[in-house]
Amino acid sequence: MQSLDVLVIALYVVGLVAMGALFARRMQNTRDMFAAGGQSPWWLSGLSAFMTMFSAGTFVVWGGIAYQRGLVAVAICMTFGVSALLAGWFLAGVWKRQGVDSAAEFLELRYGRSLVQFYLWLQGTFGIFSMGGAVYALAVIICALTPLPAGHFLTDAATGHLSVTIASLLICLVVVLVCFIGGLWAVLMTDVLQFVILTVSVVLVVPMLLRSAGGAETFIDASPEGFFRIAGGEFGVAFLVGWTVIHFFKIGGEWAFVQRFTCVPTEKDARKSAYIFGVMYLVSPIFWMLPPMIYRTINPDAPHEQAYILACRHVLPAGLLGLMVAAMSSATASTATTVLNVYAGAFTTELYHRVLRPRASERELMLAGRVFTLVLGVVVATGALLIPRIGTYTGWILTTTAMLTGPLVLPTIWGLFSPRIGLRAAWTVTLVSAGAGLAAKFALGANGWLGEVQFISGLNEWIDLNPRVMEVLVGVATPLILLTAREVMGGETDAGWKHMEERRSRQRSTVPVLPSRLPALLITWAVIGLGVVLLGLGLLNEREKPITMGCGFLLVFSAAISLWITRCFGEKAAENK
Repeated sequence: MQSLDVLVIALYVVGLVAMGALFARRMQNTRDMFAAGGQSPWWLSGLSAFMTMFSAGTFVVWGGIAYQRGLVAVAICMTFGVSALLAGWFLAGVWKRQGVDSAAEFLELRYGRSLVQFYLWLQGTFGIFSMGGAVYALAVIICALTPLPAGHFLTDAATGHLSVTIASLLICLVVVLVCFIGGLWAVLMTDVLQFVILTVSVVLVVPMLLRSAGGAETFIDASPEGFFRIAGGEFGVAFLVGWTVIHFFKIGGEWAFVQRFTCVPTEKDARKSAYIFGVMYLVSPIFWMLPPMIYRTINPDAPHEQAYILACRHVLPAGLLGLMVAAMSSATASTATTVLNVYAGAFTTELYHRVLRPRASERELMLAGRVFTLVLGVVVATGALLIPRIGTYTGWILTTTAMLTGPLVLPTIWGLFSPRIGLRAAWTVTLVSAGAGLAAKFALGANGWLGEVQFISGLNEWIDLNPRVMEVLVGVATPLILLTAREVMGGETDAGWKHMEERRSRQRSTVPVLPSRLPALLITWAVIGLGVVLLGLGLLNEREKPITMGCGFLLVFSAAISLWITRCFGEKAAENK
């Protein structure tokens, strides 16, 4: 990277922290800090959920698969869109109807404190630790582009580049600052800002790469055989179907996504937030995955997990490469800030307030929330340093998502609809399903503990041939079978269901708050600022000047129109009052 790239990245970091600072004064209590006061506009919540699925791992994991297998990666990412649409149809409005601010609060009322504490400690530590893998993936990308002089205190002596360890710690510091200062409002706003940066960056890269590859026709002709099949190998149709089901559960029940459904004013807003999330993931994956696919025809021998950033470096001039690195940083920051905010809020309310300090004031609880944010930031940093030593980041993501999502979220989702499922059933499903997943992973297959047992040799051979399908099948089928069996057995209405009935009745009598107009104004000005940056980069670089300046002008023009429309609606609303 050149000095202009570094300047662009520095401006991005300053913008993130400044966005967080703007919302510091809006936080009057913990509901503002962890639920945005229930005032988030639906589009803000939906785009934030969309960005929560992103991280540098999107470019490393799915970008690497796109480089190797082509459209398979696009199909995998599009399953997220189908899952989000289904979650919007069946679950988003139901979550808002519960009258709670978080999934943790729902679990407390529905099943009791013991299960909440178990989920909190398991997901709040394991999930946060796993987020360190995304930070590490981003640090590797940044460091590969940042050579430093010999003897520099930030240099890794083995590579001559910026130290991955130091880069990981710096990224964690920025993420923690955003959450620490501005709470959920800052997380939502920076997510949408990051969405804009990411979209602009990819829109710039694709036409440049196509031109470098000799045009679309040349790219298609030079692609490997089977490059445009949507399924194949270990990512066959069965995997795609299972991946869709798993992410339906993940989006519909994982705490970070539930937070997006509960922070909006109404049930209709909750559904709309999921729909925009889903539509974006049906449309956008082809654009995200094109750069490594095109680069495969330019350089077929590149390391697949670095293909995305190498493709960008191949065509982007000074400044724009920094913008692309900022976009990748934004994707990771989006996911990390979301997870940090969710679990800092859960530890504050479910551990500190309910267990340790029931009489704590709002000021004390906000301080505790910031302390938990710092502590969990240390856990993220620890994961960034340790996950590379455990195994590949790609394998970690695929396995943990497939095998742990069902056991950890299905009892929660089932409890939204069934009055018969209680604490004992939830515990049984979680522990037995997780145990079955561990047994299938480590006991079966040729290298497993039972790999030499003759009467299951056929099963072991099938698992060796279809490891990803096995992970998905066990992760989904086991909790579904257990919950269905418990439902069929019948029984009395659980006491937790009655507690939720009381909460839902209070929610029906509550007048929804109006969504805030401030996010639209801030995002519009941020887009204008990004457009100005692109216009400046276009003036400084003759290379790719028409594309850069054209995109910058389009951003400024569209944002100016949006600003005018927003002000007109604001004036009409004021007159109606």
